[in-house]
Amino acid sequence: MTNFIQIGTTAGSRSEAEKISRTLVERRLAACVQILGPITSTYWWEGKIEQSEEFLCLIKTRGDKYSAVETAIKEVHSYKVPEILAVPIAFGSSDYIDWVAKELSEGTR
Repeated sequence: MTNFIQIGTTAGSRSEAEKISRTLVERRLAACVQILGPITSTYWWEGKIEQSEEFLCLIKTRGDKYSAVETAIKEVHSYKVPEILAVPIAFGSSDYIDWVAKELSEGTR
């Protein structure tokens, strides 16, 4: 068991996803952010079904950084209600988990 989480958020463009990624990594709120897409999202918004092209950001961080990550995403995100969902990382390669831990603590040394 680890205290690490993966947070997912979507963005309406690759440039916005890159801005979110860069912000989180520069602030040492994430060790790594992967951008996938474009993907197609179908959802209810303001009483009707919408479909849009988005880019998915997968954010690797620690659970204690969740609030700061959420705040940072909201600062730079264009959506009124951005998707921000976190799932625990139950298991992972010890080498990778050690790397994530090191990168998240680099700014505090």
